[in-house]
Formats: sequence, structure tokens, C-alpha cells
Amino acid sequence: MSRFRALAALAATTALVLTGCAGTAATPGAQDASPSSDGEFPVTIEHAFGETTIPAEPERVVAVSWGNQEAALALGVVPVAMPKVTWGDEDGDGMLPWVKDKLDELGVETPTLMDETNGFDYEAIADARPDVILGAYSGMTEEEYETLSKIAPVVAYPDIAWGTSWQEMTLTDAKALGLESEAETLVADLEKHVTDEAAKYPAISGKATLFTYLDPTDLSTVGYYSLKDPRALYLSELGMTPAKAVETSSADSDTFWFTQSTENIENFSDVSVVVSYGDEKTLAQLQADPLWSRIPAIASGAVVMLPDNTSIAAAGNPSPLSIGTTFGDEYIGLVGAAAEKAGS
Repeated sequence: MSRFRALAALAATTALVLTGCAGTAATPGAQDASPSSDGEFPVTIEHAFGETTIPAEPERVVAVSWGNQEAALALGVVPVAMPKVTWGDEDGDGMLPWVKDKLDELGVETPTLMDETNGFDYEAIADARPDVILGAYSGMTEEEYETLSKIAPVVAYPDIAWGTSWQEMTLTDAKALGLESEAETLVADLEKHVTDEAAKYPAISGKATLFTYLDPTDLSTVGYYSLKDPRALYLSELGMTPAKAVETSSADSDTFWFTQSTENIENFSDVSVVVSYGDEKTLAQLQADPLWSRIPAIASGAVVMLPDNTSIAAAGNPSPLSIGTTFGDEYIGLVGAAAEKAGS
């Protein structure tokens, strides 16, 4: 059983920033998006809104939301259109660095970048003339799904909005492309890399963790990601243990995000490592707060503060392209350093 499947079973039993990676021609609008494949069509994919049938191997692929373009690219499929990244894009070109590297590796031009700041750009999607729209990791509503389905078959999220792991996203999107066996190999290879990289930091093993997003102007609540969210689940893949609050909240939940009042700060008394967005000033502010400072990880400084809106912060939400890059490995190293501060 792979590490992913074991963790998925654990999640089932425990039950951007808040949301928030071969054969092709040089021009995105004209390229054949799918390499040769032994996949058989039609393919039917079940998801939160029912099921979608892709009648034939897609030649023109559009990706929406976050990460789905990276699943396609990792399999050698270049979308004709994909979202313009507005979070984690440090040079302002609308792409994360590992996406640019992959496009360079494939020797193709940048696909059409769609602005999703105010929702899906239906006109741009329609103009791309897709055979399939990939959105296995997304927060699309049923209404948005129905609108997109008028353009092309849509791969929606399997169960929970923004609750798809990087493995499930990769395998689901791959099925729509006829590349399931290739995706299974890719996932296994990447899982091995994660295991090997995490093993370099033995202090990680078993540490109780919390992945939070906080507003420094309002520390009255503790907001944190559930085990349905790929960020929190990834920490478990590294060998860490979900804090009791995370485990309890995640049981039978249908959301990726929770909040608790700091009046109940004792609920986080087992947290030995915290991952969040911010900087050293943010940590100092938490350590000076009479309630937050009672969390062991905060008191000991066993905290990973990911600089907001940076590529390293984006790597905290793993994808089949970010894993194994310098950013992906650096993220694991930061978690390992925080775990060492937590002690035994």
C-alpha cells in the first residue's frame, strides 16, 4: 500500500491562501495536448456533481483553479489554456517557477493564461475550444460546473471543495487524459522522493502539527486546515502526526478549514510544530500573545513561517511538479528545522 493510500485510510477513519502545479507543438493553441497513450475511451469519471464522460482522447486541454495544469504538465500534456497564478508568483509573469521550468523542458510556448481573480473566465475557456476541462482540485460550485459543462466535459473535485490531495488530483486528471498508468508511476516515484527527503530530518517523525493561516490584526481565533486539505495531509506524508484538534475536527467533516476561539487554546496543547504564513515579526507577535504563546510550538519557536505570496509558500501546497524541486525540498527542510526546535 502506498503512503498516500495509507494516509487516505487514516483520514477516512479519523475521518491561494485558504483554497491557497510529449507530443506537443510549439504553439499552445495548435498543439496536440496528449502524448501517445494506451488509455481506452470513452472514460467516465465520478465526482461531487455526478459523473463526466470524456468520449475520446482529448487533444485540447484546459485547466482551471489551482494545480490541475501542473498535473497535466507533469504527464507531458501542455494545456491550451490555464490559470494565471496570482499567489506565489514572485516575478509577476503568472506562473510558478516549476511550471516555467517544465514548459522550457518540453520546449513549448506559454499557454494562454486566464485571469481567475473574479471567477472562471468562461469566454477565454470557450475560445480555447477544449475537449476537456480539468478541475479535480478546485472549489467550483455546482452552478459553475454546469456552466463549464456547456463548453466541454468537466473533471470536478471528487468529494470536497479544495479537499483533493496532490495524488488524487494527479490520478483523476490523468484518467481524463488516458494516462492512468503513467500517473500511477509518477505518483509512486514522487512519494518515494518525499519519503527519502523527509528521512534526512529524523526529528520530523511523530511530531504533532498544525497548519494554520492567521490574521496578525486579529488573534482571537485559531484557523487551521483539516486533513481533507492537501497542506495538512502533506505534513502527515512527511511522517508527522496531526494534532488532536485537527484529527477531531477532520472526522466526518466536509470542509478543508476550521476555526476555534483562542478561549479554547488548551485544545492545541499537544501542538509541537506549527506551519503558517508570515515572518519573524509574526512569530514574535504570537509569542507575546497571552493565549497563542501557550501553544508549545509557539513557545519553543518550532514554527515554519512561510513568507506570504512567495514560491516557497506555494510549495507548501504540493503538486506533482513542485515536489522534487529546490523549492519542494527546501520546504521539507524548513519543516525539519522546526521539528528539531521542538525537541523530543
